[in-house]
Amino acid sequence: MMKTFKNAILAVVAIIGMQTAQAQAKTAHVDVNEITTKMPSILEARKQLEKLNESYSKDYKTLVEEYQAKAKKYDAESGTVSDAVNQTRQQEMQDMAKRISDFQETAQTELQKKEGELMKPLIDKIKASISKVGKAKGYQYVLDASGLLLADGPDITAEVKKDLGF
Repeated sequence: MMKTFKNAILAVVAIIGMQTAQAQAKTAHVDVNEITTKMPSILEARKQLEKLNESYSKDYKTLVEEYQAKAKKYDAESGTVSDAVNQTRQQEMQDMAKRISDFQETAQTELQKKEGELMKPLIDKIKASISKVGKAKGYQYVLDASGLLLADGPDITAEVKKDLGF
């Protein structure tokens, strides 16, 4: 009787173990950071963004220098001109300060917009490649390695890079 009970418990444990093994999803990881820092098309997009940022920075610097030069000139002449001229100049300086602030906001918005235009298709391409490689290898889940505390399972980064052509 005891032997039969032991055998029944062992059979139940074996069945539960097999079901658990079958229920476990296959997972792998990929280093998205490595891909995004080495993918040629992303590197090219970043160069374009950098050039655009440099252009905006140069224009901003020119506006600020012009503002500072006028402020210095108007400050030096303020005692020799009428109050009406000083008020007009003060308004002109406020208008210039507003233009500089507006330019800065517009430049930031344009940079963000351009970044979205350039990067979104590339990020979508990376995601599609990860999905393609993961499915081809039979994985139900592919995790980003940067958020893992332990990445002991299969790493498909090399396959994704190959699929992306680099």
